[in-house]
Amino acid sequence: MKRIFLLLFSLTLLQIALAQGYGFKIAKLKYNGGGDWYANKTSLPNLIKFCNQHLNMNIAREEAVVEVGSPELFSYPFVHMTGHGNVVFSDAEALNLRNYLISGGFLHIDDNYGLDKYIRPEMKKVFPEHEFVELPFSHPIYKQKFTFNNGLPKIHEHDNKPPQGFGIIHEGRLVCFYTYETDLGNGWEDPEVHNDPEDKRQQALKMGANIIAYALTQYL
Repeated sequence: MKRIFLLLFSLTLLQIALAQGYGFKIAKLKYNGGGDWYANKTSLPNLIKFCNQHLNMNIAREEAVVEVGSPELFSYPFVHMTGHGNVVFSDAEALNLRNYLISGGFLHIDDNYGLDKYIRPEMKKVFPEHEFVELPFSHPIYKQKFTFNNGLPKIHEHDNKPPQGFGIIHEGRLVCFYTYETDLGNGWEDPEVHNDPEDKRQQALKMGANIIAYALTQYL
């Protein structure tokens, strides 16, 4: 209950800050299990810069790092998670993440290839009553400032599978958006990291901006 109150208080402060033109911070999720939670070091700073320039946001230039079980999780309206490998949530961490999400927080998970088989059972610990459901292309997350009529863009190819956007919906609200087989985070990186065509990077950045914009509309 205390943590839920802290999140509600933090979100109230965020609403005031946004209304008055002050900034706020987003975070990258640090998790246990050995997976590379720290992957894509330049991705969030580049996405933040893009959002500030094109959506007139005032997000702090550097993201925070927050652990799944930390009370500091409740300080951020938007948390991003990525990696290639193993993920383990303890029972206490799963409960903390659940409380964060049902109280107004938003989690974006980006499969950096190889995360899928690990993240699904761990998110089941968080929401045992829910399954990931694929969002239709008509969902508002694809229709923010930038329109993606065919859903997620395909940034990198791995297994010749289409990109898919999955969600966990709790009491009618999208609390977690999981981007699979797209590699959005790679597309946000500095150009020289993957040498992607600029149009691919722009697609990734625009979709990322949509995700942040949508997340903020969930409680504003």
